[in-house]
Amino acid sequence: MTLKFITAEEAASFINHDDTVGFSGFTAAGCPKVVPAAIAKRADEEHKKGNPFKIGVCTGASTGDKIDGELSRVNAIKFRTPYQSNKDMRAALNAHDAQYFDMHLSELAQDLRYGFLGKINTVIIEAADVTEDGEIILTSGVGIAPTICRLADKIIIELNAFHPKEIRGMHDIYEPADPPYRREIPIYTPSDRIGKPYVKVDPKKIVGIVETNLPNEGGAFSPLDDTTMAIGQNVANFLVEEIKSGRLPKEFVPLQSGVGNVANAVLGCMGENPDIPAFNVYTEVIQDAVISLMRSGRVKFASGCSLTVSPEAMKEIYSDLPFFKDKILLRPQEISNNPEVARRLGLVAINTALEADIFGNVNSTHVSGTRMMNGIGGSGDFTRSGMLSIFTTPSTAKDGKISAFVPMVSHMDHSEHSVKVIITEYGVADLRGKSPVQRARCIIENCVHPDYKALLTEYLEMGIKGHTPQNLNCCFAFHQELAKSGDMRNVDWTQYNK
Repeated sequence: MTLKFITAEEAASFINHDDTVGFSGFTAAGCPKVVPAAIAKRADEEHKKGNPFKIGVCTGASTGDKIDGELSRVNAIKFRTPYQSNKDMRAALNAHDAQYFDMHLSELAQDLRYGFLGKINTVIIEAADVTEDGEIILTSGVGIAPTICRLADKIIIELNAFHPKEIRGMHDIYEPADPPYRREIPIYTPSDRIGKPYVKVDPKKIVGIVETNLPNEGGAFSPLDDTTMAIGQNVANFLVEEIKSGRLPKEFVPLQSGVGNVANAVLGCMGENPDIPAFNVYTEVIQDAVISLMRSGRVKFASGCSLTVSPEAMKEIYSDLPFFKDKILLRPQEISNNPEVARRLGLVAINTALEADIFGNVNSTHVSGTRMMNGIGGSGDFTRSGMLSIFTTPSTAKDGKISAFVPMVSHMDHSEHSVKVIITEYGVADLRGKSPVQRARCIIENCVHPDYKALLTEYLEMGIKGHTPQNLNCCFAFHQELAKSGDMRNVDWTQYNK
């Protein structure tokens, strides 16, 4: 079959109002760029004519601005799942201009196969190469690409020359069978290869190829500050003590970490600590710190779903592919985030909390309980299944006006039953084997900012008698005070405990 090359505008003409469209990628890595922008332009034109034009959007995780941003700004999204991090998308979700299903990332592909979310009409895939018999070589992110390519009626490919064809071999594409035929996923070490280096599709479904030459969206990480470095050092020191005590094997176990500056700092500090042996990574997002640690021999192998790295790190990888192809493997997210594999490998899972309460419950998603920030992402996949689950967070935000620790979380994503350790710039709260009151005293003593220690201690002491001593008159006083005065430190318990 001869592949057909088309323009981005011609590609957009295949998308209709009320369609559900799947996109490749995971974070901005591996996401298509020019076709989504053309769809947004078409939606804007249809709206100006008075015609409806909205689509459902299924992706791996967050995307670049060319998908979430441009489509949101022209009100072209009917629903969105499973995760996002774009400010315009966030505004649309919180204004109910688009509906949002916040999902565990490991579950989306199988839920699509089960038919829980309806039909996928068209998929748009970024590729480094494609053959006439339907072998698609993905770029720097996999996401849900294998599943949506199989389910969709039509496939549009953005053939991006920025990503070398020689990236072939860096991907491990594997889809598990659905029940009742599912077997174990045969990954026993992070470097095990179980699938193919390409996504195989029926070439008749490829309706067109759009040629591009564009780097991933997004830039470098922000410079590390004293707070993020202190958190990183506290995590590294804690893990050293776990090894010395025998609670972690001396050979260590694979590491999973979330995305962002704190996660990058944690990885860097672990790599610099001579008491932590060289380690493997089994995670969803491979970041800059992993690349530099590979160069120094401190990270032996990294399995993930995407290369979410700075432009400089991406240039380094592509300029030395023979070195990195032996050390990096990119998988679909239902494999990279799979709870079965996480439990088998015994991961140390390190993720970020938006807020936590003094009893160890964690909110990863909602500001003041109502406004969606980004989504749960992969944190739930790993927190409950890892050998050791750690949450990190700076103790305060907004110049100390917001405490990361509150009497009761305003929204709960991870319960006290899954959260084993919390770490801030002030220290470590090891919650394993502790009752609610013991957890509360441990968190207040070790993790809370000094400005809030007395307030939270007073709250604990006024709690209603019971196993978990909450005071329902005061449990959201921090959030109410923030809304009223803009500073949680202004809480006066007598005004609330009535």
